[in-house]
Amino acid sequence: MRPGYGVPRGPPGTGLRGGGKVRNIYCAILVAFYIVGVMTEEPTRVTDLEALKVFTHPLRIKLYRQLYAAQGPATASQLADRVDEAVSLVSYHLRKMAAHGFIEEAAGHSSDGRERWWRVAGNGGWSVRASDFTGTPEGAAVVGQLTRQVLAARMEQYQAYLDQQHSWGKEWSDAALSIDHQPRLTAAELQRMGEELQAVLLRWTEHGRAADEAGDREGREFTPVQLYAYPVRP
Repeated sequence: MRPGYGVPRGPPGTGLRGGGKVRNIYCAILVAFYIVGVMTEEPTRVTDLEALKVFTHPLRIKLYRQLYAAQGPATASQLADRVDEAVSLVSYHLRKMAAHGFIEEAAGHSSDGRERWWRVAGNGGWSVRASDFTGTPEGAAVVGQLTRQVLAARMEQYQAYLDQQHSWGKEWSDAALSIDHQPRLTAAELQRMGEELQAVLLRWTEHGRAADEAGDREGREFTPVQLYAYPVRP
């Protein structure tokens, strides 16, 4: 997801929608580095409400993240083992995601044709802008539900890392970090900052991909980066 995902509107009468009449506001920014995969292309912007509803189910978010981090196709059976769910249930949710183009079948991987192999469609993931959906009560409700589901999935993953942090050793423990800043920015400045951070992340993601393809895999791990930036009034 993109920096600034799910930015809330300001109080009634302020004209604030990630900016507006109030020109300078505090922007809370959380940056967390830990272990799983990051995009190598610009994300696809989701503007269809029915497609967005696909990810209001927490298991679909988990399955998508598993496929994204898999570095290749996976079957429903393999994914079911990873998320500890029934194969039939996982297959159902995979088909739902495929119906809206989030994942696709990977041809040529099945030796007997009896089980489908799935992969993420494209390398950029997907992004959402709340303003594309908040014009209707249903759209606003779906965005709110999705935002909380994604946040819960991310926090679950981060908490799992914290539970295992000691097992990564001193080098990784010292490198991993969590940063909280609260600069005073306008909406336009926040947008610019997000674009700059996105460019940095894409550059480092490409660096890791190129190194991996060149065989430089020693000590290399998935290191997801998550950004949140949103207006608050202390």
